[in-house]
Amino acid sequence: MSLGAGAHPHVLVIGASGYLGRAVTERLVETGHDVVALTRERAETTPVHHGDTVRGDLREPDSLRAAVTPDVDAVIHLATPLGNEAADLAALEAIITQLSGSGRPFLYTSGVWVLGPSPAGAEPFDEDAPPRPLALVGYRHRLEERVLAAADEGVRGMVIRPGVAHGRAGGIPALLLDLAQQHREALHVGEERVRWPMVHVDDLAELFVLALRDGAARSIFHGVSEGVDTRDLAASVAVAAGVSGTRPWSLTEAAAALGQSFAEALATDQVVSAVRTRHALGWQPRHPNALEDLAHGSYRRLQVG
Repeated sequence: MSLGAGAHPHVLVIGASGYLGRAVTERLVETGHDVVALTRERAETTPVHHGDTVRGDLREPDSLRAAVTPDVDAVIHLATPLGNEAADLAALEAIITQLSGSGRPFLYTSGVWVLGPSPAGAEPFDEDAPPRPLALVGYRHRLEERVLAAADEGVRGMVIRPGVAHGRAGGIPALLLDLAQQHREALHVGEERVRWPMVHVDDLAELFVLALRDGAARSIFHGVSEGVDTRDLAASVAVAAGVSGTRPWSLTEAAAALGQSFAEALATDQVVSAVRTRHALGWQPRHPNALEDLAHGSYRRLQVG
């Protein structure tokens, strides 16, 4: 089922109020989609930035089944996992059951951290690289597998793995700015070289729209536009935050402030390719890169005086 031909495709978005969710929802609306956002609050009391709302909760599979009505042309799952594998799988089963046999698209949002650290000197991870998930993302690769296997049930299941998103003064770079302002210098986790696969949030939103239109069942797409050395990123954070100097942040110190699993993820060196994703969907990232965005773009307005 293609979403390119019909007028005003009806898309259910789970996680529409989040950082990525807002960007994806806005892009869907701009490209002629009718969006319904799943929200835990009552629809009539929940403010929406675009489109309509329907009540639902990942912890309540029946509410998901009720939300995936016959007029829903596609579902995009952008919500953070619950932290309970059985509950997350039950949520996926509820959605897949309602889409079964229809050929409708189901996009699931994962992330490049399921790939684990890049071995020294190895080729970049492509879309076929086997998962070696970091502790922070634990079982998420098994959620990916369930979505892809939905092709056997007549669902156009696809997985998108974003890199570290930036733009709109949000995401992990905004946390780095907060830390720089607290410490009066910009920090990067770990003493060794660390590279992050990164992407502008609006380029990522475009990737979701393209995958809805043209993505094939069982596809994995990498939402990555560049690799950035975190030492260079820290230098741009320093400019944006109005502080002087950068320094490495030991894993022990970072873990005490952010939690062990998150600190380990921030200290993970990864090189990830999206060449196949670009070719398959014609995806062409066009927004400012991370260093430009931090030093001269959306994050500059966060600078303290």
